[in-house]
Amino acid sequence: MSETTVCRLDQLTLNLGVAALLPGGRQVALFRVPAVDGETLHAVDNIDPYTGASVISRGIVGEVDGRPTIASPLLKQKFYLDDGQSLQGDEKSITVYDTRVVDGEVIVSS
Repeated sequence: MSETTVCRLDQLTLNLGVAALLPGGRQVALFRVPAVDGETLHAVDNIDPYTGASVISRGIVGEVDGRPTIASPLLKQKFYLDDGQSLQGDEKSITVYDTRVVDGEVIVSS
């Protein structure tokens, strides 16, 4: 497993996504989301599994049953940010990456 520093935490805006490029060319979408006990940080594939487009970072952040979600900006399919599962009732999903913050820097594990 490799770790990549992608940005500073203070560069991320609550409820807005940003795309980052990991070594090897993989794209991730980062989301800083408010939570009951503060906020959470999520990194998921930036590729929409329904269309193949690199757009998840431009999706709409929401919540279903207390869990953070992202809706693709193209066809509006929703995914849970915590495990990547689709809310459409099919087998589609997006990969979720571990994230952590060290000295204000966001680190993504892939």
